[in-house]
Amino acid sequence: MLAIFEKAALEAGRTIIAIFEEGCAVATKADSSPVTRADEEAERIILAHLARSYPDIPVIAEESVAAGHVPDIEGKAFFLVDPLDGTREFVDRRREFTVNIAYVEHGVPLAGIVYAPALGIAFAGKARHAEKLLVGADFTVTERIAITVRAPPAKRHALASRSHKSPATDSFLIEQAISQCTNIGSSLKFCLLAEGKADVYPRFGRTMEWDTAAGDAVLRAAGGTTVTMDGLPLTYGKTGGKADFDFANPDFISWGGKETALQMRMASGENP
Repeated sequence: MLAIFEKAALEAGRTIIAIFEEGCAVATKADSSPVTRADEEAERIILAHLARSYPDIPVIAEESVAAGHVPDIEGKAFFLVDPLDGTREFVDRRREFTVNIAYVEHGVPLAGIVYAPALGIAFAGKARHAEKLLVGADFTVTERIAITVRAPPAKRHALASRSHKSPATDSFLIEQAISQCTNIGSSLKFCLLAEGKADVYPRFGRTMEWDTAAGDAVLRAAGGTTVTMDGLPLTYGKTGGKADFDFANPDFISWGGKETALQMRMASGENP
């Protein structure tokens, strides 16, 4: 399955970069988020690959959902696709945007790929094995490097959203006594945790499942965790009243190393 994900992501990335270099118009969706031709073309490519290889597995894809195409996933395994995560970065000519594809079963992201075509890197993970892929200018993989989370150091390094940092994030960093924080766009935050370059990513405010599933799959495969504020693992396939909006995530904390009981209590707002 990861081989199919990789092929789809690399082809989508090639198209995204061509449009990035040409420049393109930006439209606004009903939720006020931006969308470009790159989002739409990349999703078309990915959906075609998944349909050929896995015609019986439903796909929840960002632009398709925005257009009202939402297949039934009740009791089923399914794919989550964000064809261009970090559209704001793409529009602002930053290079942190990614292609995200994930497979979810029983609410758990079991496999995923995150590809940053402008940076020439990708991250993939499944079944307790994660790797970083180096991608050449011809959009082929030139090297594969096994990655894993690091043990929490004495001074932990946090990651935060470039576009959506909040006062709650600042409060969390103070409570956790974390002074070093890097702001970065897209799902790359999960991947930096997965390869041991950072330790925690707190996210307060709405994200959608297609924003997080692929990166979360990579992180979990590398030994990390993503938990909600009650300390339970973040789940996927939240529909029909399980969330305030179908496929919306609650606040969550992603940890690079395995979280301690103290971290869990602090993340959930309990007194240590």
